[in-house]
Amino acid sequence: MALVAGEASGDLLGAGLIAELRKRYPDAEFAGVGGDRMRTAGFDAWHDASELAVMGLAEVLRHLPRLLRLRRALRRRLLEWRPDVFIGIDAPDFNLGLERSLKQRGVRTVHYVSPSVWAWREQRAAKIGQSADRVLCLFPMEPAIYARHGVDARFVGHPLADEMPLQPDRAPAREALDLPHEVTVLALLPGSRLGEIDRLGPTLLEAASRVAAAWPDLHVVIPAANHACCAALERLLSDCPFPIPRCRLIDGNARTAMVASDVVLLASGTATLEAMLAKRPMVVAYRVAALTYRLVKGLGMLKVDRYALPNVLAGERLVPELMQHDCTPETLAGATLRWLREPATVAALQPRFEELHLHLRRDASAQAADAVVELLGAKAGTRDPGLGQAGTRDPGPGTREKQ
Repeated sequence: MALVAGEASGDLLGAGLIAELRKRYPDAEFAGVGGDRMRTAGFDAWHDASELAVMGLAEVLRHLPRLLRLRRALRRRLLEWRPDVFIGIDAPDFNLGLERSLKQRGVRTVHYVSPSVWAWREQRAAKIGQSADRVLCLFPMEPAIYARHGVDARFVGHPLADEMPLQPDRAPAREALDLPHEVTVLALLPGSRLGEIDRLGPTLLEAASRVAAAWPDLHVVIPAANHACCAALERLLSDCPFPIPRCRLIDGNARTAMVASDVVLLASGTATLEAMLAKRPMVVAYRVAALTYRLVKGLGMLKVDRYALPNVLAGERLVPELMQHDCTPETLAGATLRWLREPATVAALQPRFEELHLHLRRDASAQAADAVVELLGAKAGTRDPGLGQAGTRDPGPGTREKQ
């Protein structure tokens, strides 16, 4: 079986999927593009996942010739190997084109992690169906969108929901970060990409300064996603004209910072899901380049009124989300202070977050493996995975209980 994963999140998904597929096909071979976790799971990495981890338009353009060469070389090697199935994990710009080419040549294809068709450009769903025989979705609202376009998509649950406890414990998280137990903590996450930090960082820092002025015992913790983000945030903090007493920048540990916090102030994205699973109230900021915003709004490409994942999953506004012109230091600070001043509102949020957590907790890796096995078994007259290169096929999975 062939897999291609980009970035750390894809490597994590790939490792979990390989472990579950190996239970079903003990002698299967797994190869393609992956990282250390996938290697540990018994994966033959022809290329490392870091080779696909390119973010930002300028970076993509600079690396485009290399990425196109890599994709051509992979296609040739995969067509020679003839895997029973190809599984592209996220990285849609790279994987969907590769999947389409392989599918046209008779290789069964799966795309794991749907692009955000629920948010914008829903018509992409039909094009994704031209590439993938089956799409594995992390969120429950996605399969219905694909069904409207005749695409086979399955909700498998979210691995973060499997991984994180239903009731996170604040005390050990604070001990891990050397934070006093009795103080108020604000976790500030301005994004995992340099462009996000440039656009949102100064606004979020000014908002934190305003909150600190109104809440004297406030401690602010800023986890940096990587070394480049850490350097960018250090520069912003050194140039920041707004005082933020008791502010600390840490390298990584975003989840620990969220669990340790009383409120999370963060950029929109997957981190909002993690904050929800940490059961912490949050204020979500979202701002894109002005030209991008005008184009998306003017062309009607944005299909939703809600974009923070907790609100999308709930179908209602559980947490404040402040977009574009509404995303100001004043509005962000005001929304953060409301959480601090209204503990009853925070308490009412907890069961809603737990309900959403349980809905996403489905043993995602096992569900994804079942969906792959089902696809392989659905093709009458094809060779079983593992005969020859992919191992000996087991009788197939039974009915799996929902968690």
